[in-house]
Amino acid sequence: MNFKKVRLEFAHEGRVARVTLAVPRANILDGTMISELDAAFTLCADRELNAVVLGAEGPNFSFGSSIEEHRREHIADALAALHALLKRVNDSPAPVIAAVRGQCLGGGFELVLACDLIIAEESAQFGCPEIKLGVFAPAASALLPVRTTQALASKLLLTGESIPALEAVGHGLVARAVKADLEDDLERWLLADFLPRSSSSLRYGCRAARLSVERALVTDLPRIEKLYLDDLMSTPDAVDGIDAFLEKRPPRWNNERR
Repeated sequence: MNFKKVRLEFAHEGRVARVTLAVPRANILDGTMISELDAAFTLCADRELNAVVLGAEGPNFSFGSSIEEHRREHIADALAALHALLKRVNDSPAPVIAAVRGQCLGGGFELVLACDLIIAEESAQFGCPEIKLGVFAPAASALLPVRTTQALASKLLLTGESIPALEAVGHGLVARAVKADLEDDLERWLLADFLPRSSSSLRYGCRAARLSVERALVTDLPRIEKLYLDDLMSTPDAVDGIDAFLEKRPPRWNNERR
């Protein structure tokens, strides 16, 4: 299959799949990229793999989802596509390792949260800036309390602040932080802890280890998505926040609830 925005390769005699966001420097998760990522993970589903590595070309993992596709007339389809992708990642037959450098924001961060493990350069930054646009991050709202503490989840979701990789390690969000040579460290990790294992045992181990994440995606995320679409998007501020970003102007909040 030919992809325009994603690269899929296999390494270590086909036992490691490498899925790469290939639109540097921002790697925006628009509809095309999400569709191609879904297709790439689908192609991995029936293979005997020991690991899937999700990485990105360029200096940044991803600046997030397409803001244009978050306008009110597009948002339902955009959320449905992204959330379906996260469930596809969670169904992967092997551990999914996100390899992150630079900025990992918004929808890109949500994609990483659906992975099993995160390895990052120390300079990497993780954040949910959606609240600054008058909206919030639905998938991160479901997944962050599972992947880290509720206190950190609330801080990231409600302030829009970013967290550096080293601090994220301290909160259990990032498994490994490296000063440089992300690929070299990742390769050593694969050789030491994944390739020597049974692929079938890893498959079942993943199913067991992911139960809390699966519950968040299947039970909590639909409720959060409904809150976003039915309530948040009926407010003037949510609409103007997105419009203001695209029009490069300050938002005009009126703080009206519906």
